[in-house]
Amino acid sequence: MEPQEEIVISGYVEGIIFRNAENGYSVLDVSCEGKLITAVGNLACVDPGEALRLQGQWVHHPTFGAQFKVSGFERQLPKSAADMLRYLSGGTIKGIGPATAQKIVDRFVAQTFEVLENDPESLAQIKGISREKAASICEDFRKQFAVREIMIYLEKYGMTPSECLSAYKTLGSNVVERVTENPYCLCNRHIGISFERADEIASSLDFPVNPVFRERAGVVHIITHNLLNGHTCLPREKIISPACALLSIDETEAERIIDELIADKELVEQEIDGRAFLFLPYMYLAEKKIADRIRVMLKFPPPKGRPIEADIDLIEQAQGIQFEEKQRKAILMAVEKGLLVLTGGPGTGKTTTLNGILSLYEKRNLKVLLAAPTGRAAKRMSDVTGREAKTLHRLLEAIVKDNDRNAFARNMENPLKCDAVIVDELSMVDVQLFCGLLDALPLGCRLIMVGDSDQLPPVGAGNVLQDIIASELLPVVALTQVFRQAMESLIVTNAHRIVKGEFPVLNRTDKDFFFLQRDTAASTAATVTALCVERLPKAYGYDPKNDVQVVCPSRKGESGTVSLNRQLQQLLNPPSPDKEELVSGGRTFRVGDKVMQTKNNYDIIWTKGKQSGEGIFNGDIGTILTVNPNNKTMKIFFDDRMAYYPFENVKELDLAYAVTVHKSQGCEFEAVILPVSAMPPQLCYRNLLYTAVTRAKNRIILVGNQAVVRQMVDNDKKTRRYSALRYFLTQEEDA
Repeated sequence: MEPQEEIVISGYVEGIIFRNAENGYSVLDVSCEGKLITAVGNLACVDPGEALRLQGQWVHHPTFGAQFKVSGFERQLPKSAADMLRYLSGGTIKGIGPATAQKIVDRFVAQTFEVLENDPESLAQIKGISREKAASICEDFRKQFAVREIMIYLEKYGMTPSECLSAYKTLGSNVVERVTENPYCLCNRHIGISFERADEIASSLDFPVNPVFRERAGVVHIITHNLLNGHTCLPREKIISPACALLSIDETEAERIIDELIADKELVEQEIDGRAFLFLPYMYLAEKKIADRIRVMLKFPPPKGRPIEADIDLIEQAQGIQFEEKQRKAILMAVEKGLLVLTGGPGTGKTTTLNGILSLYEKRNLKVLLAAPTGRAAKRMSDVTGREAKTLHRLLEAIVKDNDRNAFARNMENPLKCDAVIVDELSMVDVQLFCGLLDALPLGCRLIMVGDSDQLPPVGAGNVLQDIIASELLPVVALTQVFRQAMESLIVTNAHRIVKGEFPVLNRTDKDFFFLQRDTAASTAATVTALCVERLPKAYGYDPKNDVQVVCPSRKGESGTVSLNRQLQQLLNPPSPDKEELVSGGRTFRVGDKVMQTKNNYDIIWTKGKQSGEGIFNGDIGTILTVNPNNKTMKIFFDDRMAYYPFENVKELDLAYAVTVHKSQGCEFEAVILPVSAMPPQLCYRNLLYTAVTRAKNRIILVGNQAVVRQMVDNDKKTRRYSALRYFLTQEEDA
């Protein structure tokens, strides 16, 4: 059954089939219009007998069949004696069964709930209910409704039901008192409230909050914010100045707050090369765990088989190829060592080497799993290997556990069932995702990590590929020979020139790499839009939405993604009476628009043929097929999946006619248009240009100023990332 548009139904909870106490996910039997249906979703604190108004859509579970997937709900207070009897008979309140419930409702009718909450003396007048039992019943009734009151209290500050439940689970039953005293206790990664939102809550209270609470949360906020810039840790001295500015305190006070946070284990301090670094505890543990797990894998390698040189010869004969020396070395190491990092730029034979490794693994009857960080990277991996590849999130079976967005069903207790895992585009994998992968590998499993070390680091925190290579702890094979066939591509040759710091060839018009000189940002933008909308489709038959991708160094400016997306949307998908649209935050999304998901969302439902599942992830690109303003949903086709998208999540979408270089990682497009007009100095560097160029499969056009290209090529200063993985990997070895 294909998921339907969102609808609203009403019914009574007949029973709880399943409930996850950690995140509130529930499976309920609900009586609706005389039929018993199954409702699933975040239905925390809903009890048998309650009357609910449910908003959601029908989905088909491959095992359990039709289910109503709930996106939101409202409790409907019992309005009649029959409703009260139904609720009390459900067994939710200890000491009240169907017979006792009937007596209570018969006696108190409309005043039933008021008596249960406030008047145990009156309740004790019913035959069979002692004073002690009446007091116990009333106490349990108040507990049942305490969580409801907590959620009502927190929701007035704009917190979602999921955030309210996370706050209750994290902070306990006295959460209201704790939040009233210290709103900054909500700045907890398991709850997900930002420092700015906590500030707003604090300012809305009727009395001032102790400034110490704000100061401690502010220091943690600075480190948390820098995770978004890719740092897993920060030098202690670099936190002092921003802390003083944010909190209006002096350096001595900032140092004192940091020391208190370390003493209370809210921060971890680690000396690295004579310098003190500060971590959030979970990020410290992730990098430390990666290093420890890798050392275990090295200590317990997979069993060695028979010699494989002859097998490689047979592959060469069967496929009519001859492996270059480093390719052969990589294939040997992949089988003999079990752990391998394979790097190389375009045209150096990574795919050929990868297929050689796969052939040998399969010849030995090894079960191999293939994965990549994004859907597009996984699809490309499938295309070049002829084997199924999954995103890492799907391989590890990502789940939501409170607000922990890196929880996986596959872990050390429930490892993957395989003999080898090959991961492509490792340069995109952040610390927490890589930690999750290592945690899910069975002992003795082979791990082949493939990536281009000259590309940009991941969007998330950490620098896994670079740190592993720099540690010199694992075998690394760097493919450097560009094969003759690849050399015929100017994209390939220019990419290698850029990496070497050489100026690319820009004056050829007979190849796949073109440059158009434009002296202003406005003329650059005009040329980019003309190329995308008219010139490339006319010259090469390209579909401007599916084949052509504008990739920009920056979001800002006339040749940035924000401005170009607005222009390209107007040209490629203008408003029309027959196209529904949604306006949100000053942005318009309409039927036919090309969009990109900008953060992981594990709750969005999708279907793929007869399969269904949940989860759309950062970097997924799709097309809006329907916009339904009545039930506030969209259908978006992401690559090979149909997603059913609530309006409330539209803040996670961007138009994708133009995307940033960072967001294009892991993708390959038929044709790329790259504006290189005036840019902020921090974006003029070599591996950003290299990453953009290598997104193009068959054609790239640079539009802008040669001086900007020169500036980018000459600047080999990679964006500095503070991380500790290299230190942790080498620490034990040196000890």
